[in-house]
Amino acid sequence: MSTLTLESILNPEPLTASRTITATDEATTVTFTDFDISQSLKDRLSAAGFVTPTPVQAGAIPPALEGDDILATASTGTGKTLSFLIPMIDRLEEISKPSTRGAKNPILALILLPTRELAMQVLEAYFKICPTLKSDAVLVCGGLSENTQLEQLSRGPRLVVATPGRLEDFLRRRAVSLKDVDMLVLDEVDRMLDMGFLPAIKRIVQALPKDRQTMCYSATLDASIREIVRDYVNNPVRIEIGTTSKPSDRVELRVYTVMQDQKLAQLDKMLKEEEGTYLVFSRTKHGADRIAKKLEKAGHQTEVIHGDRSQSQRTAALKNFTLGRARILVATDVAARGIDVSHIAHVVNYDLPNGSDDFVHRIGRTGRAGAKGVATTFVTPLEKGDARKLERELKIKFQWHEADKNLEKEQRNQPIDMNNSSGSGISDLLQMETRSWKNADGTPSTDSGSQPSQRPRSGGGNFGRSHSGPRSNAGGRSRGPARSGGRGASRGR
Repeated sequence: MSTLTLESILNPEPLTASRTITATDEATTVTFTDFDISQSLKDRLSAAGFVTPTPVQAGAIPPALEGDDILATASTGTGKTLSFLIPMIDRLEEISKPSTRGAKNPILALILLPTRELAMQVLEAYFKICPTLKSDAVLVCGGLSENTQLEQLSRGPRLVVATPGRLEDFLRRRAVSLKDVDMLVLDEVDRMLDMGFLPAIKRIVQALPKDRQTMCYSATLDASIREIVRDYVNNPVRIEIGTTSKPSDRVELRVYTVMQDQKLAQLDKMLKEEEGTYLVFSRTKHGADRIAKKLEKAGHQTEVIHGDRSQSQRTAALKNFTLGRARILVATDVAARGIDVSHIAHVVNYDLPNGSDDFVHRIGRTGRAGAKGVATTFVTPLEKGDARKLERELKIKFQWHEADKNLEKEQRNQPIDMNNSSGSGISDLLQMETRSWKNADGTPSTDSGSQPSQRPRSGGGNFGRSHSGPRSNAGGRSRGPARSGGRGASRGR
């Protein structure tokens, strides 16, 4: 892997691609039976209900089946999971079979993702296509039993789906070997970098064979990401699906100008007037809990996900929302990065996001897989300028609405009667004082003289943003037994 220097950043080598495939977000005319995959895999895809590939699947699967590296610009919800799982499953079936007599298989395929929720969903998709291979794939991530994961790894799975932190830890302790990995997938590269996983990814890639197939997916591909990705892919096929730096045209963008203490009433009004599931974004964990409790009290089935919830609580909340047991899911931005749920009808920005990229990420949860969606943003009168800035930055137009000024006002802090004979007035005041000294993430402040910490803001106004070395192309690499037509004979490395 090349070393990043000031010179390489200022004057980076171009990221060359063997060819570029550009497609719109519209439906494709091909079917999964048109791909050069085994009949068994075609039958299982059909049995699982997969008939017509999405644009990213139609663009990425054929070159991936030929062994090419892939560099795809595609956001969550475009079907990218199948675009790398299908070539991976086909390849695993081609080069080896899972051991059935106690022999230990080497790890042949590795998928890295930013969150355990996404990792769990990818593994679920794998088992949907390969229901009889439950022991052939293992989840490696934080927040779940380490001993269970080590025990499952000891059985010799051929596929590992992991988050970088836990896998790097196992690698450092020599609890896992990646020397035989034939296919690597880096999914949501931009999010993994945002979350600080670059050092872990570098150390993991150094433990992989240099001559492997790599598939990278990112919602954006700016200069910094290009510079990093260039070290992992070799002459990749570029897949560009739609525009990922702005909201989808299938999402209706609304803004309601509403007072802070009338947001809950406006949301309740929308829930009563419009059908479908709702994903509600709160800026803080404390706010998410408060909104969820108030909605439950109003009679709405609600779940909540944020960083203070345990993994079992987050998994149960997501399952209830996915299965329709809860109509509303309240989440913070960090937790929501792991949410990959189809058919969310409505996204509500209860609080303005910290930046335009977070806005795009939030509303990208709706209007997916060809469906229509609605995204509503609540803006207080003082935040109108921030919303206008969003329009300018993303080159979008909101549908502006004024909330009913007669909406019920939320009672947050009741007046305290200091003359209360029971003494409860002073007690209430002390409780308010205790609540006031908290950090931005909801944790108690250790310094009563400090202000709550805030994320650094960018731009003007109040709206801000809260392998190893280069591979040689000399020679060729055997890609396993070739099928008729010469496919898979060599990757031409």
